[in-house]
Amino acid sequence: MKSEPDEVSIDDALAAPGKIVPWVGVRNYQARNFMRDAMRVGDGVLFYHSSCAEPGIAGLAEVASTAYPDPTQFDSGSKYYDPKSTPDNPRWMLVDVRATHKTRLLSLPELRSLPDLAEMQILKRGNRLSITPVSAFEWRCIIQHIQ
Repeated sequence: MKSEPDEVSIDDALAAPGKIVPWVGVRNYQARNFMRDAMRVGDGVLFYHSSCAEPGIAGLAEVASTAYPDPTQFDSGSKYYDPKSTPDNPRWMLVDVRATHKTRLLSLPELRSLPDLAEMQILKRGNRLSITPVSAFEWRCIIQHIQ
């Protein structure tokens, strides 16, 4: 799961009450579908800092809730407001994420240098999704490299 550190960093998540942050602002249908349809409470999360000086995996977290409507879609003062979305028919969902710990930064160049991750979706050219699935094999490979 990608987050811009000026919006929510791993440090912010670790400092939040219960170390839990709602993953607001996802406005891509495919990323929303990953959250809504595939994520389960307890699933591991690679907390990835994006759009910053050094993008990469900065920590680990876990899914802390089932998907529910993102309240920012209904707030006309929010940059995530969606006038086509209604409480009766919400378009955008979120999950709560519980940060477990900060890791050493596993940078994007380092991720790209690992042959075992060559097919990882987040590393594919043109990938702009903020949420992508990670295989069990990719997870184990990353965990080995951040410890």
